[in-house]
Amino acid sequence: MATDFRDGKTFPRRGRDPLGGNILWLARVFDKARAAANGTIHDYIYPCPMDRGVMQRWGISPEQFTAAIQTHATDDAILRWLRERTTPEQIEAANRWLVTEKIENLERQDAEEGAAEKIA
Repeated sequence: MATDFRDGKTFPRRGRDPLGGNILWLARVFDKARAAANGTIHDYIYPCPMDRGVMQRWGISPEQFTAAIQTHATDDAILRWLRERTTPEQIEAANRWLVTEKIENLERQDAEEGAAEKIA
């Protein structure tokens, strides 16, 4: 899990790659939040408008997520933390928002970061 993006060659994980089997964006926002906390985020933004949009649909705030990363350092831990605070319906709403309304953003991120794979 990279959290130092200052070299311009290392990137947060893809927003469309799910954690826990079905939670889109969590891996990416987790990487970015930890990099922001470590001062290694480079030119990424945390929380960016997409981070905020996903979190809003999850029913949490950026402040809550930022606090959570201080004590939940692994994918499994942050996944458990989020699942305790959200519902499957909220997760689905966030996923749907990403792959419909924000699909162009996902495509642009993949192109900029060298990931050519697209959602089928």
